[in-house]
Amino acid sequence: MKFLDEAKVYVKSGDGGDGVIAFRREKYIEFGGPDGGNGGRGGHVYIRAVEGLNTLIDYRYAQHFKARKGGNGAGSDRTGAHADDVIMQVPIGTQIIDEDKETLIADLDEAGKEIRICTGGDGGRGNAHYKTSTNRAPRRADKGWPGEERWIWLRLKLIADCGLLGLPNAGKSTFLSAVTAAKPKIADYPFTTLVPQLGVVRLNHSEEFVMADIPGLIEGAAEGAGLGTRFLGHVERCAVLLHLIDGSQADPVGAWTTIRHELEEYGADLVDRPEILVLNKVDAMTPQAKASRVKALERATGRPVLLASGATGENVPEVLREVMDVIAEARAK
Repeated sequence: MKFLDEAKVYVKSGDGGDGVIAFRREKYIEFGGPDGGNGGRGGHVYIRAVEGLNTLIDYRYAQHFKARKGGNGAGSDRTGAHADDVIMQVPIGTQIIDEDKETLIADLDEAGKEIRICTGGDGGRGNAHYKTSTNRAPRRADKGWPGEERWIWLRLKLIADCGLLGLPNAGKSTFLSAVTAAKPKIADYPFTTLVPQLGVVRLNHSEEFVMADIPGLIEGAAEGAGLGTRFLGHVERCAVLLHLIDGSQADPVGAWTTIRHELEEYGADLVDRPEILVLNKVDAMTPQAKASRVKALERATGRPVLLASGATGENVPEVLREVMDVIAEARAK
């Protein structure tokens, strides 16, 4: 299934049904009178977050959602039927944004959370409503009220506890496949991951968290280079960033600086999130290279650096424990 994290859709609620003009005429009934019923309400349009979805691909091919008009009234004081509501189902973590792409209408970050995005029009009044002691035979009935309509944007921000960051070929997909059941594409060339990948990490029967592999950033991503920063929105909800740095490259400090610069350019306080640095691919490093690169990274970043290898599993449990401790602290808050 193709991954899609943004879609523009048109939504319209149903118009209200029309009221009618009718008079009671029955054999052997001495007095008749107005008995035109009211129209029914038009259908509402709801958007609801549901489990089991992780893409907005359904809204690529169906972009117009309209509720039906309410039923018209009838004689004998019969009210028209209310129209059925339209319920649009979206993945958990979907944001609803106005047409200007800036105004946030709702953030559906929990299963079952929903919003009425368009309200159905009320039904019009029939002539029975206007009967008074001085107006015994009104010939007035109202049309139904029109429903609401608007264009909106749906933007998905995946719900993950930990976000995997790093330059292309830092080993993120290999690491994700080693610690979860996810099966991302793995190859020896850059940009093998073109869309975010999710996996569940289970440390034991009571501890687990969701990890998201974000496609590799490169220098200039904030200006649109490579895949740009389009997918960084998916780590805005993460409690911790796991920054993988390719230890087999000669300049790990430069790799760290590049990613930090792009996080600063993106904003959304990502640069202030808890960050765990991991020098990956230790199986491809000599002991001297390990020592010198760890020392250089710690001096440049001012924080401890972990060593690990997603390919061989070396030190991976220690890294996951460190991540779990940060997530547990965030959940407690």
